[in-house]
Amino acid sequence: RLITPVLEEILKSYPLYSQDGKGKDAVCVAIFFIGHVRWFVLEGETEGNDTVLFGIVIGLAEDEYGYVSLNELSEVEVDLTAQGLGKLQVRQQPNFQPTRLDRLNDHRLQHFLARFED
Repeated sequence: RLITPVLEEILKSYPLYSQDGKGKDAVCVAIFFIGHVRWFVLEGETEGNDTVLFGIVIGLAEDEYGYVSLNELSEVEVDLTAQGLGKLQVRQQPNFQPTRLDRLNDHRLQHFLARFED
């Protein structure tokens, strides 16, 4: 559900480990979100019937670098039907263009990245 032809094409230029060590100069190729939780995708590769991504997650218990599969993200659902909001699912930020991390306007992301500056 979450993999698109555009994302597949972009990830060909950013396979896993291709941006290792770049820190805030790494390029974010996609952003997924649900509520206030965001996954800033830096790299990814198809593995079988899934795509494994590496990036930064902001808004969970702890902000961190890590791996996530698109199959796992597509299964995340928050049922707010009782509150009249229906079911929320992870979505990809539309019309996002690959951008260096240090140029993204996200305060919490920039705070996370600042922890790794010399």
